[in-house]
Amino acid sequence: MTTRRTGLRDQKKQATREALSAAALRLALEHGPDNVRVDDIAEAAGVSPRTYNNYFSSREQAIVAAVTSEREARVAAAVADRPDDVGLADAVIEAIVDQYTASGGPGLDALLLITTRPALREAFVDTTSAMEHPLTDAIAGRLGDTDPHTARVLAASVAAAVRVALEQWLHTTAASFTASGLVVPSGSLPDLLRTSLAPLAPALNAAEQQARRRRHQ
Repeated sequence: MTTRRTGLRDQKKQATREALSAAALRLALEHGPDNVRVDDIAEAAGVSPRTYNNYFSSREQAIVAAVTSEREARVAAAVADRPDDVGLADAVIEAIVDQYTASGGPGLDALLLITTRPALREAFVDTTSAMEHPLTDAIAGRLGDTDPHTARVLAASVAAAVRVALEQWLHTTAASFTASGLVVPSGSLPDLLRTSLAPLAPALNAAEQQARRRRHQ
């Protein structure tokens, strides 16, 4: 019964978070992010401003969450689910590229909103830090949990590399929006992610090889 209650409580929290982020994005698209107050978001989601503050520290964070929700968990799950015969570097890189470029991502209007507002771009890039902890667990699981420190360092490095790629992508995409008035989602995001993550491949593969040697000792 305790496990069931905990599960229901977590589901309710997730539903509240999703309602708040959806309301924040909708109001921002309708009125502009500068004209949206925390009270407006809370009212639209049917909760109190105090409840809102339990989930988000800024309106930008809430708006961005509507298009990044659960991505960090999906990345970690994808790494954990890759077959054992896929190297760790390939598993991490492919999981990140897949999750950051999958269909069903942010709509064109949401992308335009984020890329043309500096505060929203910053909040969007900051979401990469949430990847570190679940990715640490996924990497540690693939390494056999023999060296959690190594897994954490690798996960933090991966998150930093993704941040670099996103910063570059958002900069060039925002320039495309403002220069021509046309929406030109950068098809180079997968390439930017792969380029940023490539320097980490030797470290990821070395950690995996070392873990294998330990298991066979």
